Amino acid sequence: MKYFFFKIVFLFSFFAFAQNEQLALDYFEKGEFEKAVTMLEGISSKQPANYYYFERLITCYQQLQQFEKAEKAIEYRNKKYRQPTLYVELGYNFQLQKNTSKAEKQYNLALDEVKKEPNFAYQIGNSFEKKVLLNWALKAYDIAQKGNANLNFDYQVALIHGQKGDLELMTDKLLQFSFDKPDNTSLVQNYLSRFINEDVNGNFTAYLKKALLTKTQKSPDNYWNQFLSWLYVQQKEFGKAFIQERAIYKRNPESFYNIVALAQLAINDKQNEDAAAILQFVIENTTDIGLQLQAHHFLMQMRIESVNSSEYESVQNELYLLLKKYGVSPYSLNLQILTAHFDVFYRKQPKEGMQILINALKLPLNTREEAKVKMELADVMVFDEKFNQAILYYAQVEENLKNDELAHEASMKMAKANYYKNDFDWTFQQVKVLKQSSSLLIANDAIALFLLISDNSEDSTRTALTAYAKADLLLYQKKNEEALSGFLNILEKYKGDAIEDEALFKIAQIFEIKKEYTQALSFYKKIIENHKESVYVDEAMFYSAEILSKKLNDTIQAKPLYERVIFEHPDSVFYTEAQMQYRKIRGDNSL
Repeated sequence: MKYFFFKIVFLFSFFAFAQNEQLALDYFEKGEFEKAVTMLEGISSKQPANYYYFERLITCYQQLQQFEKAEKAIEYRNKKYRQPTLYVELGYNFQLQKNTSKAEKQYNLALDEVKKEPNFAYQIGNSFEKKVLLNWALKAYDIAQKGNANLNFDYQVALIHGQKGDLELMTDKLLQFSFDKPDNTSLVQNYLSRFINEDVNGNFTAYLKKALLTKTQKSPDNYWNQFLSWLYVQQKEFGKAFIQERAIYKRNPESFYNIVALAQLAINDKQNEDAAAILQFVIENTTDIGLQLQAHHFLMQMRIESVNSSEYESVQNELYLLLKKYGVSPYSLNLQILTAHFDVFYRKQPKEGMQILINALKLPLNTREEAKVKMELADVMVFDEKFNQAILYYAQVEENLKNDELAHEASMKMAKANYYKNDFDWTFQQVKVLKQSSSLLIANDAIALFLLISDNSEDSTRTALTAYAKADLLLYQKKNEEALSGFLNILEKYKGDAIEDEALFKIAQIFEIKKEYTQALSFYKKIIENHKESVYVDEAMFYSAEILSKKLNDTIQAKPLYERVIFEHPDSVFYTEAQMQYRKIRGDNSL
């Protein structure tokens, strides 16, 4: 019983002390030093060896201009523990009192400790850095490296030069550090990425490119080609990255999968010309059937996305020839799904496409492969307006692949199917959940559908929303002219209603699909000028800029639109891309 009582008392005391510690730190962080100092004095007396609390106690003394107290505490601790960083602490205490000579004396004593033991530079250099005594930190690292050639402070030195504003010297040192210690390459690249992203005038990126290009020319080491390729990828210059990866491949054929990965990045970024060149290289330089099939699949997918109706027969023949060449098996599954998709959504032959998918389900597929087929089969059912059957297949995918990305996609598509069949209440409840999705794409789609329904449900009959869903289904079915007519009719009939900006956006998108760019721009402009609070306004700005810049070669008009996305919509999903395109227009990426 007595033991139990003491245990309770001990635990109570422990928690009370822990609370005091947290409270002291809270006061410290808030800058309430008078409240913090008393508590920290008590904590330090109970934990005399704890440097963390001691350091904060000294800061409190200094903030309250109690320099004598700070000096006595530092000197007492130095006598007791002999910690070399205390010379820096004492020197800084003198510096705050504008006693430069005494401060420098202490700093030099700290450097003497580094001369005796170079490993002390880690603590002493860091202590100088914390107090922004950068030149003294550089001296500490320099002395240490001269005293022990095995020590490497290039990273710390590089960062200090960056803090001092000498970004070129920082870059040179970081590059050398990463080359000497390749395991730290990711660390260096992550640090450089911060400067690339904040490089408003493009000078930093230009220097980094120049430095890397020089190194690739002077050195045959693949390391610099890989680093330069990484930089080009950051800038989404995949063609230039491919040149570097091709050079690496010639020296090291094992790097081939890096080229495959690069192709995927180019595809994801819709840079089809670069992607096609990379994929063709993959096909020509591999005997791996799986890679060949993957490359052919991506090439055909890109071709389909930009195909004209006059080319349908040619594309169909190519797809069937590829299936004949590689055979109908689990290996060619993606190609089978693509063929079915083309038959349904482009050739408008749902029966042919459905048969391909039904046959695919008879193959020995794993759970994920089966889910991919069922997902496409459900998409076909939606196309054919067999919504209940589609929902059944989506539900199966959701059930069989719980917490998988494909399952989340199935959930979103199920909501869309219910939306197309005008079951708006069920759809609303579903997207209410889905807008919290970890997938940004699904979350954004769910939010858009959530807002569409909530903004257009004041009318109990939901006539405008019903008409919109009908036109939206026609667009899904790639019946673009009919869809366009539907949205234009909504615009005329429900002008001034909440649904107006949604209709304008869809019309602009259809004109863009039709490559009628002037018309697309005019409808995007109506959103920008008349619907400033619309969730589509940043998209309208960005897509307008993209059309002007990439389709009409009018960078003069594109530039201010990219600029508006950057400065008016910093939380936009298009922010980073707008920033990059803006820099390109200004000529920041000329190298």
